[in-house]
Amino acid sequence: MKQPGNRFPINRRQFLASNAALGVFLFLQGIPAWSFAGMQAGKKALELKHFPNALYAFVWRNWGLVPLERMAAAVNATPQQLGQIARFMGLPPAPPVTDEQWQRSYLTVIRRNWHLLPDSQLQTLMGWDKARMDFTLKEDDFFYIKLGSLKPECAPVVYQQLAEIPAEGKQRFSRLLRQAFPKGLPKEQMPYFHFVKELSAPFKKEQMPGQAPSPAGFNPRLTYPYFALFGDPLLDTSIDSYPDAYLERLAASGVESIWMHIVLSRLTPFPWDPSVSQHWEQRLANLQKLSSRARAHGIGIYLYLNEPRHQPEAFYKKNPGLRGQGTALCTSNPEVQRYLEDSIAQIVERAPLIAGFFSITASENPTNCWSHGQGKGCSRCGPAGPGTVIAALNNTYSQGIRKGYEAAKAAGNMAADTVPPQLIIWDWGWRDDWAAAIIPQLITKDSLLMSVSEWELDIERGGIKSKVGEYSISAIGPGPRAKRHWKLAQEHGLKTMAKIQANNSWEIGAVPYIPALYNVAKHIERLRTEGVAGLMLGWTLGGYPSPNLEVVALMGSDKSLSSADAVQQVADRRFGAAAPVMTHAWRQFSEAFSKFPYHISVVYGAPLQVGPANLLWQAPTGYKATMVGLPYDDINGWRSIYPADVFTRLLRELGDTFAGIVQQLNEAAKKTALSQNERQAVLQERNIIEAIALHYRSIANQAEFIVCRDRLAAAATDRRSIKDRLAHLLMQETALAERMAALQISDSRLGFEASNQYFYTPADLYEKILNCRDLLEHWLPAVPD
Repeated sequence: MKQPGNRFPINRRQFLASNAALGVFLFLQGIPAWSFAGMQAGKKALELKHFPNALYAFVWRNWGLVPLERMAAAVNATPQQLGQIARFMGLPPAPPVTDEQWQRSYLTVIRRNWHLLPDSQLQTLMGWDKARMDFTLKEDDFFYIKLGSLKPECAPVVYQQLAEIPAEGKQRFSRLLRQAFPKGLPKEQMPYFHFVKELSAPFKKEQMPGQAPSPAGFNPRLTYPYFALFGDPLLDTSIDSYPDAYLERLAASGVESIWMHIVLSRLTPFPWDPSVSQHWEQRLANLQKLSSRARAHGIGIYLYLNEPRHQPEAFYKKNPGLRGQGTALCTSNPEVQRYLEDSIAQIVERAPLIAGFFSITASENPTNCWSHGQGKGCSRCGPAGPGTVIAALNNTYSQGIRKGYEAAKAAGNMAADTVPPQLIIWDWGWRDDWAAAIIPQLITKDSLLMSVSEWELDIERGGIKSKVGEYSISAIGPGPRAKRHWKLAQEHGLKTMAKIQANNSWEIGAVPYIPALYNVAKHIERLRTEGVAGLMLGWTLGGYPSPNLEVVALMGSDKSLSSADAVQQVADRRFGAAAPVMTHAWRQFSEAFSKFPYHISVVYGAPLQVGPANLLWQAPTGYKATMVGLPYDDINGWRSIYPADVFTRLLRELGDTFAGIVQQLNEAAKKTALSQNERQAVLQERNIIEAIALHYRSIANQAEFIVCRDRLAAAATDRRSIKDRLAHLLMQETALAERMAALQISDSRLGFEASNQYFYTPADLYEKILNCRDLLEHWLPAVPD
């Protein structure tokens, strides 16, 4: 999809517009989707036929994730009563849910109850009021959009519904459990978030494999921390998103900076409504402490500026003169400009050791009258045009930074050699004809102009031609758009920066990194010739201390180092005697991964993040796939520009190739020539590649299942062969879910991503097994041949 006058591929905003009329309306009006909760009210929640009723599903999905007392309160039961249901289903005794686990898994809990509980019960389950729920849906990286921008209509779930289940229904479910789990559910499981404990454990630098990359080279090298909380981490610091040992591991992997999400009105006083800024002093004091502590480990902190945030209608009734296009504050208004400049200055003055800020000024939230391309409706910004408005907004940010820096210097709050925080100006969402108007008007020439490197690359996958949007490791940049913008910025005295995905991407974000090291290394090799000063190594996904990050840092610090030599050095450091096996595996993986069926709608909509955990349905659900959230059975949304058979074939071929690499690594791990540490390192790498193989094979199965299901519904002949194929696919999906569960319970990194938390848990994979068995035992036999 292309916007008028917009020559680059669709972005996140355009993906929404292309998948739902609601997305078109909301974003073209500059109004966030969460303002319209209930707009599509009446869409019924999906029925989970593999459970006797929703009460059983509720217990299954929340067991071990939500404190038992809160589960009981949500459904008007006692803990003992829910315990009886759990025992009937073969669940273990309720494990304790620590405060840290809860803080790190609340998005996972909301997602798994989205089709189970109405709003009021969901709030009770979470222990939140409506304001807290609304803030989470809005500010946790657009979580409401990831849930589809609608809340399904759910009937209340109460314990009294247990008595409504006929004896036959309980017996049928009991048989289903025995068929699905003849030996019972697996009892042992690595604790959720065990990787946090491992990455937070003190270590000596000599324990890291080999020597750390040189700090020279690309600067900044910026990533999002692997397990940082996204919503409001500066208020409640009881859960540490940035442990010292983890920061040291990042630095040892070649990372120089991390970034964090902020809401300006919560970090500094909001002059028009101070109530929204409650506890701002505490947040700002915590930022000062964090930036100082991170600096001690060689890590700078950048703050994400997507400001000023839009305001509700009630705000504009009191402050009509501040209104811009839609619900945006008008950044051409001097009062708004003063607020932005003073707020940023206050942050820099109070926390002078922050490394800087980066801005998104088009799309995401409606932060200015032209942010969604509709600025003509504003009497001030319309005549000025997008170039002047967006340049002026970034200049206001720059002025705030300089003002705060001078104030901190005058107050003696920083060392004499402390440099001013940087501003990274990201062109994400700018229309092609905007850059030429924006860049020459930027006043701060030590700022960096950042572009998504791979954007607008021409690719062909499975005979289908298209262009890359973003979030791609399968396509090796840089692309034409980034080159144009970098050249223009350099001509006007700005430094430049590339946003890439060094560790992983939405091609699969449920693993800590995608081991296509040769693709990553080749990308960096090409970027070295473009004169870019710094790198953003990924969005919220990609902060695991990985071999990918080490390759990037090595190639930046030694400009003569080839991509192959850099990969070899990292393999030698990490795998010792197993290095030849790993470089061979990485090369095979990289070559195959370049055939991934990329399209921005594929990476946003297909079940790439949930893989084998995505349920199958005997009839179309009518739900559209959501952005890296709930894929449902929306095969047309998954495959985008690819015919269903091509989409299925490409993913199946990738899965089979990766499965072959897994077999090679299993054989290598058996060799006695390896030390225990080397063998363990090989198996850890094997886990990641096998998880990707399982995901891609499962998506291929799911796509074929949907095609066969719909063909069966319309077929007058050949129904038996279609049913046989469906049965085969269901058995395959059962096996894939079983294997993915076995991997996940032994490797807690799998299935996790910072801004989504766990996409799935072992319970979801076990539910998928129930789902498949139910379809095999009760649906297919009832369908006429």
